[in-house]
Amino acid sequence: MSSTRSALPMSEFDFDFPEELVASAPAEPRDSSRLLFLDRSNGRREHASFRDLPRYLRAGDCLVLNRSRVLLCRLRGKKSSGGKADLLLVDTPEPGLWTALSSGLKAGQRLEFPGGLGACVEGLNSEGEYLCRFDLPDLASYLEQHGLPPLPPYILKRKQASASDKERYQTLYAREPGSIAAPTAGLHFTPELLEFLAREGVTIATLTLHVGRGTFRPITADDAAEHNMLPEWYRLEPAQAELINQARLAGGRIVAVGTTVTRTLETLARQPGGFGPGEGRSDLYIFPGFDFRVVTGLITNFHLPRSTPLMLACAFAGRDKLLEAYQEAFQKRYRLYSYGDAMLIL
Repeated sequence: MSSTRSALPMSEFDFDFPEELVASAPAEPRDSSRLLFLDRSNGRREHASFRDLPRYLRAGDCLVLNRSRVLLCRLRGKKSSGGKADLLLVDTPEPGLWTALSSGLKAGQRLEFPGGLGACVEGLNSEGEYLCRFDLPDLASYLEQHGLPPLPPYILKRKQASASDKERYQTLYAREPGSIAAPTAGLHFTPELLEFLAREGVTIATLTLHVGRGTFRPITADDAAEHNMLPEWYRLEPAQAELINQARLAGGRIVAVGTTVTRTLETLARQPGGFGPGEGRSDLYIFPGFDFRVVTGLITNFHLPRSTPLMLACAFAGRDKLLEAYQEAFQKRYRLYSYGDAMLIL
C-alpha cells in the first residue's frame, strides 16, 4: 500500500553530509541529545535540548510511543570451512527456520555459532535473504545470551557492538520483542521526562510496530514513487486507540514518536471503519503528497538520503523545509542517524 503515485525524481531527495557527524555512540544521558524544532507551517526553526521537549507540547496533546523491543539478532560465527559467518536474522517463517542477511554463503553450508549452536544454509528466498535452518526450533533464549544488537552498518564501520549497546539500542519503554532495528526516535526519552509530560497533561499512548527490512531498505528506483514497502507487523490495543481518539476529539495534537508510529497510525486511519484499534501487517509507504489523517506532530531523527524515513519526514514537513533544516543541522554539527540528535516537527 502506498500514497498516491506520481513522478518523484529520487535525485530531489539526495544530499551530501559530513561523514564525521554520523554518531557512533549515543548521547548520555539520553535526554541530553540536541533537538531541532521545525514549524512546518512557516519553516521557522529553533535549537534546544531534548529535555526541553515539554516547552513545545501542551496539555491535551497525545504522545504515541512504539513499545517494540529490538531482538539481539546479529550472530557472529564461522562456516564449517573456517571462514567467518555474520548473520542478521530477519524473520522466522516456521520454527527453526530463519531468513537472514549475510554475504558469501552457499546452499548446503554448515554454520557454527558460540554455545554449540549450528545451522544449515538452505538457499536464498525471493528477497535475496538466506534461509538458515537452525538446530534449535526456538532461538529466543539463545539470542538473549549470545546474540548481538543489530547496529546499522554505518555505526559498525566505526565501532564493534558492545555490552552497553544491548541496553542503549533499546528504548526504555520497549516491551514486546520483535524488531530488527530500533525505533530510534524513542531513544531520547527518560522515565523522568515521560513522567513530567504526563503531569503536565500530555497523554502517553503506546502501540507496537516491529521494525523489519521495510523500514530501512533503501530506495533504489529513480522515481521515488515507484518504491514498494515490505510489510511489517503492528498492533494498537483498544484502550490505547481510545486515548488517541479522546485527544483528537478534544483538539489535542497527535505527536508520533518516530516514523514507525506514524505509519501505524496512518495505516489504521485507512481502515474501512476509520481510525481505531487493529492488528495486521502494514506496507504503507509515505512520501510527499500523502494525506495525513491522524498525525499532527512528529519526533524523528536525522535520516539517510534515499531512505523511506526521510521520504516520510519530507511528506510531513515539506521537502524544502525539511532539507533546509538538515543543512542548518549540518552547519551546527548535529549528530546524525540512529544514535544521533532529534527533530520535532509541529
